[in-house]
Amino acid sequence: MDGADAADGGPDGTFAQLSAVADAVLYEGYLLYPYRRSSPKNRVRWQFGVLLPRNWVEGDGPVTPGISGSADSWYQQTECLLRVRRDDAVVRVRVRYLQMQDKQVEAADGDGRHRPVESLRTDDGITHLSFEEAVPRESELVLPLEELLRGGRTAAVGAPAGAEYEPLPSGAGQTVRRRQEVRADTTVVAEPIAPGLCRLRVLTENSGEAADPRAPRGAALRQAMIATHTLLGGDGVEFVSLVDPPSSYAEQVRDCRNAFTFPVLGGASQKCGRGAVTRGASQECGTGAVMLSAPIILPDHPQVAPESPGDLHDAAEIDEILTLRTMLLTDEEKAEARATDPRAAQILDRVETMPREVLARLHGTIRSLTPAQTPASGRPAWWQEGGDDGLCPATDTVLVDGAPVGGGSRVRLRPRRRGADAQDMFLDGRTAQVAAVFHDVDGSVRLAVTVDDDPAAELHGWYGRFHYFRPDEVEPLASADAPGPDQPPRPQSPRPARPADRSEEGRFDGCS
Repeated sequence: MDGADAADGGPDGTFAQLSAVADAVLYEGYLLYPYRRSSPKNRVRWQFGVLLPRNWVEGDGPVTPGISGSADSWYQQTECLLRVRRDDAVVRVRVRYLQMQDKQVEAADGDGRHRPVESLRTDDGITHLSFEEAVPRESELVLPLEELLRGGRTAAVGAPAGAEYEPLPSGAGQTVRRRQEVRADTTVVAEPIAPGLCRLRVLTENSGEAADPRAPRGAALRQAMIATHTLLGGDGVEFVSLVDPPSSYAEQVRDCRNAFTFPVLGGASQKCGRGAVTRGASQECGTGAVMLSAPIILPDHPQVAPESPGDLHDAAEIDEILTLRTMLLTDEEKAEARATDPRAAQILDRVETMPREVLARLHGTIRSLTPAQTPASGRPAWWQEGGDDGLCPATDTVLVDGAPVGGGSRVRLRPRRRGADAQDMFLDGRTAQVAAVFHDVDGSVRLAVTVDDDPAAELHGWYGRFHYFRPDEVEPLASADAPGPDQPPRPQSPRPARPADRSEEGRFDGCS
């Protein structure tokens, strides 16, 4: 089944609102610009959500679980909270991944036999290349919650071996696509933790066995689940956000254990105080009807930009840049990209026929300004001439707990418990030095800081790479030498000049 059709949820449309995001996860990094087989970065592929046979993965010892799937593993575990609304509640679990297949071009020898070749140019002028492709796979389980609470269910979610043969024009040869069997199982179980609340666990494992545990990764990938992710939905249930949960569920959320995946609420959202709520009268802030458990760290309610005309296999890049770069490929480079993979050919077709108005929409969109912050002219005040007069990041200060905080101030980092970036949470309790105070176009303020016990802190300060926190996410320190909770006192050593004293390109100057 094609990936674009796989996430729509079928007749009931349970997962329709997650379709575009789920497909972006499925094909993230599938093939990268310049989309050619000869490109070095397309020779090392399949980096996210890769579940390989356990004896291959643990050839050098057990794997260490992480919060996302950028490391190879043999399993993926999702745990989340489920609010139960009906006694006859049903949980829907959809496991999706790519199965690798070898595309081998074979030249005809004239006696009915074929020999494998790296490339073959046929009489119609088209070059055919041998390469690795992938086929989207999915399995859906519809499970009564009552059954999950009684012990759960385990189901096979693997994919069979197979081969397809495609003749090339004028009897020049054939293209053979071969797939090895992928063996995998998914176990779904639930446990009650409070009235109307249970913990749902979805464990997907590669149950195959590598014939050679010391084989190169490329060989082991033929038995792997690639870009593995899980969609969760149901009838009579709601999912609790693990990123920004209601305060009443904070303790239960901390007890959820996720390995090699990062679950987030899916679907559209609307503002709800300091959090978000999926549209629907029955749901409160921090809950939703569907969940996406992906090997990539995402926010709750991730969305594909409506201006994006199609998948470029790299959701972390900017469509406009990739589109313009693809337009600049030479005819020879485009021909190789088309021969590399059918999906690369689709990208080229879309780029070469893109209307000018569609390309213009890729130039940028501002979504963060509210009507109250936009004057009658229709332009943000910040962008009007003189809109930033009187502001200077190097010398501005902001009051935090009654104390002025600005460049040179020492603070302790206290990221918000709800809505904070996952990376910021790792810095909770650490001490830092403020480098500058920045004012955003939406009227908010950010403090740019370097962390004290970061070995590269001085280097980061020198070239302007900072962490950014809101004023309510820091505590002013009375002493410039106050240590962190687990830190020794900071040694007194010369530091480079503050960024405020530098005027090179890429750094702010002293302001005037």
